[in-house]
Amino acid sequence: MDSNTRNLELENILKAILSDYQEERIINRTDISDQPDRDTVLEVLDKLVKMFFPGYYREKNYRFYNLTSRLTVLTEDIIYNLRKQIAISLIQKPEYSAASYEERAEAAADITGRFMVKIPEIRALIETDVQAFFEGDPAAYNHSEIILCYPGFRAIVTARIAHELFLLGVPLIPRMMTEYAHSRTGIDIHPGATIGRYFFIDHGTGIVIGETTVIGDHVKIYQGVTIGALSTRGGQSLRGVKRHPTIEDRVTIYAGASILGGETVIGHDAIIGSNTFITSSVEPGARVSFKDQGK
Repeated sequence: MDSNTRNLELENILKAILSDYQEERIINRTDISDQPDRDTVLEVLDKLVKMFFPGYYREKNYRFYNLTSRLTVLTEDIIYNLRKQIAISLIQKPEYSAASYEERAEAAADITGRFMVKIPEIRALIETDVQAFFEGDPAAYNHSEIILCYPGFRAIVTARIAHELFLLGVPLIPRMMTEYAHSRTGIDIHPGATIGRYFFIDHGTGIVIGETTVIGDHVKIYQGVTIGALSTRGGQSLRGVKRHPTIEDRVTIYAGASILGGETVIGHDAIIGSNTFITSSVEPGARVSFKDQGK
């Protein structure tokens, strides 16, 4: 095939695709100016993790000899980029759809400020998670191993960051963060899920925790667990409705269990056995096994 033929073929392909873009389809949007930049959002997430664990992760782009200098650079960078990305994302909300960029930028500055002052509280929660992992897993030889190596722990850290942004009404960005963690760890935690202190995910691969889930303190779950909705056939009409279970304090959920439904409550100190399928509430202190369900 000569060059003229190849150019003509390319021209025809481009014409066909551009013509297809003119159709009224959801996927045919070509304006990306009202969407946050995924790479920048993930860079912010990475820098927040470095801020949370100053002695564990290094910032390669900057060489400073004291913590104050490093923290100053990190904080300025996070604030600048987070403000910008939130300002862009706010256009996704109906109340900001007609707002100017300046108005959205002002709102984004306020949201960013409120998020940043929450960092000590988030770190306090994460400290309890480190302890839960160390106390719950005899294979963990030290805290550094948990912070640097455990995918379950990284998924929880990401979820806690994203949850605070979710509570502040930030669109898209929290989900970008948790879905990135999902892709890296196999653990799918919606940023809307409320998670108490001392949360421990053992192994973790294949875990799903839905948006309206409420998890208490000292809860431990294993790989393959689903805390999900009983049915989503109602589609968008179910938005805002509690669709996912409540897991009370000191519950252990073993591998492969599925707990479904917004009215389902797993009482405190209950133990849910492997491969169980639960769609109704469980009394506090109960022991539920696959064998029990088969009777």
